[in-house]
Amino acid sequence: MNDGVKKAWGYRHVILIIIWFVYLINYFDRISVLTFLPFIQKDLMLTAVQLGWLGSIFFFGYSLAQFLAGYLADRIGPKKTMNIAVWVFTIVTGITGFVQNFWQFIALRLSLAVGEGQHFAPSMRMIANWFPRQEKGRATGFFSTTWAVAPAIVPILVTQLAAGFFDGAWRPVFFVLAVPGILCVWLLKKYVSDSPKTMFEMGKVTKEEYDMITSSIDVQASEHGKTYSSKMYATDIQFYLYTAGLVIMLMIYWGMTTWISTFLVKQHGMNLKTMGFYASLPYVVAFFAMYIGGWMADKWFHGRPKVVTIISFIGCIPALYFIGHVSKGDTNMLLLGLAVGGFFVNLAWGMMYSFPSLRYPKEVVGRAVGVSNGVGQFGAFVSPMIAGYLVVTLPDNTYDFGNVFLFWSVLAFFGAIAISFLKEKSIVDFGSFESQKGAAMEKK
Repeated sequence: MNDGVKKAWGYRHVILIIIWFVYLINYFDRISVLTFLPFIQKDLMLTAVQLGWLGSIFFFGYSLAQFLAGYLADRIGPKKTMNIAVWVFTIVTGITGFVQNFWQFIALRLSLAVGEGQHFAPSMRMIANWFPRQEKGRATGFFSTTWAVAPAIVPILVTQLAAGFFDGAWRPVFFVLAVPGILCVWLLKKYVSDSPKTMFEMGKVTKEEYDMITSSIDVQASEHGKTYSSKMYATDIQFYLYTAGLVIMLMIYWGMTTWISTFLVKQHGMNLKTMGFYASLPYVVAFFAMYIGGWMADKWFHGRPKVVTIISFIGCIPALYFIGHVSKGDTNMLLLGLAVGGFFVNLAWGMMYSFPSLRYPKEVVGRAVGVSNGVGQFGAFVSPMIAGYLVVTLPDNTYDFGNVFLFWSVLAFFGAIAISFLKEKSIVDFGSFESQKGAAMEKK
């Protein structure tokens, strides 16, 4: 009985919970800005196109930062790289409350992006370091819930904070949001290490847990001086199919997340408090969708999690179109649309982000994630911007988002096609990978 408990729980889960919490705090500023966009727009007198640029520009810097983050995660370690991210987003979050015009906001969003961009790839590398192969999917799936939990709680939290303590003002909220970053720095310093071996030597990891982690294929490679070239993923066609699907997923997710509060205020006439609750609904559902997606992959489509991703894209097509065409005042249909849309948009996140750690050795996971997520975030950059041009401004100064949600529905169609060609076969080592390629070339 006790052995079973030890196998089920270990220090690796402490690591996972801490990096999950730190990444959750990472999300607070970016989601808070998006939640307050309709009120920032009024305060700074911005147009819909400028609003689209404010939503998009973050992801331009964020996408560029991913490439450096992947390199740093593999070279100086994920812990140090995450510390860089935490300090930058903590400082910039506090400064956000002082912004006075559009161009200052653009500069702050870029600064935040460069800092926060150093966070995701090292988190994936940390999971690759600490979890055996058979648990990587579940660990990644749990970590992925940060981008369901944050958008679910942040709109409610910040709108109630603004309404209840600051008379509806958005600026003071950012001063408050800077505080949790200090806690994150302390948690990383006290409880997190890049290597299970370090914690094993300190007595925080049992031998049983350490043996289980290191029993995975090639998990000890870096400790024995074995290295891998970036060619492993750079010459793998599956990497590019995966990245194409990721681009589309991020375009849909961040397009909708960027504009949801403005959509609710400008198309459906909601006030600050009501909007916060409605904007949270898709992500409350998303938390359960991510778990269900992992369960489906394990129970129904064992060995083929891409099927879950295809289902996710196909479900997005009608759901997103429906949301954009719900009549003003029809709150029941709007709630239904937001719930169903939130479910399908978020069903496959765990499956998608577990792909690099399942296919490639941990020594290149940081770089592989950095490149794929860097390219993917360019999709997140262009989607809110395109939406800003597709929004129709009506004579009464309200907006019509019908074309915007149609655009995201069309993207989902192409995403399903891209992922349908993805093959889910792991590469055991670079030698066998090169041999397979050589054999394939000889056959040709």
